[in-house]
Amino acid sequence: MVPNTQLALAQNQELLLASTEQVELVEQLLAIGTALSNSHSLEKLLELILSKSREITCSDAGSLYLIDRNDGIAKLLFKAAQNDSIPQVTFREFAMPITHNSLSGYVALTGESLNLPDAYNLPPEVPYQLDTNFDRDFSYKTRSVLVLPMQNQQGEVIGVLQLINRKVKPDTVVNPENVKHVTQSYSDWEARIVRSLASMAAISIERNHLQESIENLFEGFVTASIQLIEKRDPTTYGHSERVAALSVGLSIEVNSVTSGPLESVYFSARQLQEIRYAALLHDFGEVGVPEALLHRLKKLSPEQLEIVRQRFAVAGRTLELDTAQAKFQYLQNLSQQQRSFAPTRKELVEFDTYLLEAMENLDRLWELLLKINEPESSITREFQALSDEELALWTELSQYQYRDIDGKLKYLVTTQEMAQLMVPRGNLTPEERLAIEAHVTYSYHFLKQIPWTNDLKNIPSIVLSHHEKLDGTGYPQRLKQEQIPIASQILALADIYDALTAGDRPYKDKVSAESAVKILKTAASKNKLNPHLVDLFEQRQVYTVLEQGSV
Repeated sequence: MVPNTQLALAQNQELLLASTEQVELVEQLLAIGTALSNSHSLEKLLELILSKSREITCSDAGSLYLIDRNDGIAKLLFKAAQNDSIPQVTFREFAMPITHNSLSGYVALTGESLNLPDAYNLPPEVPYQLDTNFDRDFSYKTRSVLVLPMQNQQGEVIGVLQLINRKVKPDTVVNPENVKHVTQSYSDWEARIVRSLASMAAISIERNHLQESIENLFEGFVTASIQLIEKRDPTTYGHSERVAALSVGLSIEVNSVTSGPLESVYFSARQLQEIRYAALLHDFGEVGVPEALLHRLKKLSPEQLEIVRQRFAVAGRTLELDTAQAKFQYLQNLSQQQRSFAPTRKELVEFDTYLLEAMENLDRLWELLLKINEPESSITREFQALSDEELALWTELSQYQYRDIDGKLKYLVTTQEMAQLMVPRGNLTPEERLAIEAHVTYSYHFLKQIPWTNDLKNIPSIVLSHHEKLDGTGYPQRLKQEQIPIASQILALADIYDALTAGDRPYKDKVSAESAVKILKTAASKNKLNPHLVDLFEQRQVYTVLEQGSV
């Protein structure tokens, strides 16, 4: 009776030990699942799948394949390999056809698992065989092999996981001489566990592919959006990409600051991506701005200027007609009063002199209008006051009336046109400038409609605040420094720098990098821009990223 009791106790202890090992294995599997769900890089994800599968099975080596169907012909891509016994060997990715002849090809085609105690001694009826090239080339010996399909939720095989040489002791180095003694077969329990892990891995891989597809889709959307903006306003070609390069470059430099107010600021890789997208899309709202304002290079648009020119032409023709009619009336009256009297040349010349002077005056008014129609070409130059003579002409121009073809008196330049011409700086009236500034709000409302992922959710607010100034004089919300996101402050600096140095703006002169930095420092001294960011921008010469030609 005692021996039976001892036997039962021993069996119970074995069951308890096995149960404990299985519980630990399940817990380990759950932990691996969590790690897989947190991995975003496909390369790191594949390495994690392989290393964790080897870890829980005590496998000396392993490899991982993904099925590629992109060109219509399915093939296996060798994506990852690990080997503890020969860690110095490097592996490169390659493609191989999917056939029943190879272990991985058979599993990929059938969806079945292979648990081989000795891969060199296979039943003669099986179609597959071990590829011994690796063993021969690197003096290795493959014995126990577990090959598992990686299936998604629909049951489709998307990859193959292959584990090699389950070791008796984890730290053993496997070689051809000891392989029979230091390795063992994979248990059915391990095969089931790893197959579950392979399924989880497949879902993680598909999630990674989906995430990559979404990001590629969004990249395409961003590219199309930029092309749309630049098509509507070709003068800003390349602006968004340059601002993105500057913004990301400055953000990376901020990450390296170890003292001062910027020390506590750090941007993760996803936050850098967030800043990049915000910079690329910061002007998207321009699609809501009338093209006539976007394309305005001077105070009057080409269409407006042509209309005014036509009025000047009509006014000139009216002067000629009125003078001719006055001369004819004079001659007619003179002929009726004194039929024998002939007018002197001097009297007739007076009519021509009047017409010539009137036409010359009209020409002067036109030349003055063309001069005033030019916006200031440099943002550093103040508006230049008119001379007394020009001021008198300007007053005359504002009051000048002509008789149109319908016989009515009309102003040569309308009230609206005069308001545009009287803009002291730039080429927009206050009302027009507000319409241009509204592009920020348009951008925000558009971007707000996109269901951003959690790590990109701040893009709309970054864009909305990139024209704000630290002293509250910016737009559209007149925020103060503490209310402006640091990413928006970075974007503001990059936006201004590129606007200053861009050489494709016909309405202003391009300034050098050195001059642009001085202007930024002046703005910082007036509490418009963040002085710490400006100093960092100058010290690290962030603007040189534009010379690299990439975003």
